[in-house]
Amino acid sequence: MGSAAGVAESAEPTDGPYSFPPGRPILIRRATVVTVDPSGDVLPETDVLVRGTSIAAVGRDLPAPADAAVIDASGSLLLPGFVDTHRHMWQSAFRGVGADWTISNYLEWMILKWGPLFRPEDIYAGNYLSMVEAVNDGVTTVTDWSHNSRSPEHAEAAMDGLSAVPGRARYGYGNAYDPDFGWVTDGRVDQLLKTRFSGPDQLLTLQLCLDIGTYGDGARKALEFARDRDLRVGHHTGVFGLVGDEQIPFLADNGGLSPSTVLVHGGALSDDAYRRIADAGAHLSISAESELNAGQGYPPTAKAREYGIPLSLSMDTVVWWSGDMFSAMRATLSADRGLAHLRAHEAGHAVVNNSLRAQDVLEYATIGGARALGLDDLIGSITPGKRADLVLLHTQSPAMSPIHHPAGHIVFQAGRGDVDTVLVDGRVLKHRGTLLGVDLNHARRLAEQSLEHLLSKIPEEDWEQAVNPPPGSAA
Repeated sequence: MGSAAGVAESAEPTDGPYSFPPGRPILIRRATVVTVDPSGDVLPETDVLVRGTSIAAVGRDLPAPADAAVIDASGSLLLPGFVDTHRHMWQSAFRGVGADWTISNYLEWMILKWGPLFRPEDIYAGNYLSMVEAVNDGVTTVTDWSHNSRSPEHAEAAMDGLSAVPGRARYGYGNAYDPDFGWVTDGRVDQLLKTRFSGPDQLLTLQLCLDIGTYGDGARKALEFARDRDLRVGHHTGVFGLVGDEQIPFLADNGGLSPSTVLVHGGALSDDAYRRIADAGAHLSISAESELNAGQGYPPTAKAREYGIPLSLSMDTVVWWSGDMFSAMRATLSADRGLAHLRAHEAGHAVVNNSLRAQDVLEYATIGGARALGLDDLIGSITPGKRADLVLLHTQSPAMSPIHHPAGHIVFQAGRGDVDTVLVDGRVLKHRGTLLGVDLNHARRLAEQSLEHLLSKIPEEDWEQAVNPPPGSAA
């Protein structure tokens, strides 16, 4: 295919290779547009015009406004930005520490021992770096599952870290250290609704991450609180040995299972639980890299399709996993197909045609995530009138040419190194591989300072044991 994405009729260079002043129209020329809209269209040699925050037009040979910045995208792939529905962003300073962990190791070290060491400034640093990473990688909307927001100061720091980068974020307010849920109803959330989330049109939005695992009056009141304020709610669910079927009827019986509910993992549930989730219209967030490695339960994409449960994708935490939505799509597709082939072979036959398709998981990673967050009227597809959250993939690497099957190429061939240009709400945050108006060096410095402090509180022998846990016995 054609040349690298670049500016043909361009802005003046200022803080990076190119500048895109606020309010200037942007015309993306001759891309292969993977719309992910209800038509499922893939449009070759197609233009996309962005005016203000929104997609103004999609079509061939669109007239260029006189003041437009025109991006020559010949041969490149244009897709809607990825939407991650579950990521513990506060943990990013510990990137890669848990490469060999199980869920038990994670709970011991990250949650029980290290989580209480985090100051508000550590939460800020983690969220800041994680937001920079998301934007750089084409994740234009990310859900900060902030279950270490142990005080109002921690919560404010988390939101400040998200807002310091002009990506789209959902702050998932949680507090795993207060299982009685007093933090929900004691006025903290209401104060945030007044001071931080009073505007009708914000890049930062709010949900609650309750992770209900105890089933008393506190949990009931928290669910009632969320319902009365029309707040979306998330829970880790179906986690083997931790949260099982008992959670689902409790949620259903207390008005906590609905299209506004996002359930993460969900691999260790019964058919009755999946049926209840489907009947309620609740969403599942699949973190396949996490589930396959840590042991929460096998990624339940097949069960979700069987019962008609809407799906989205998520990265969980970079303490273990990649943070890369391309990897999430590949892991999801491979897990589903691998299990189907294994079951068929056990029954003495072969799978002739795969059921789950590349287009399906691309939809999970984009419009599926938008639906889970209640934002599908704004984002998730390249549709005129929606917000311009867009990702342009260049085609200059060997793996990016030739392109015969765009959705399949995005899922199995592309990677975050191919992300050339990123727009959020019509603003260009990355172009020609360079971040614009996003300070990676500052994010790295903050993370290094945070890590230095946290490591000073962790005994060296504990750190060594955590980084190198003893290997388990063979199954």
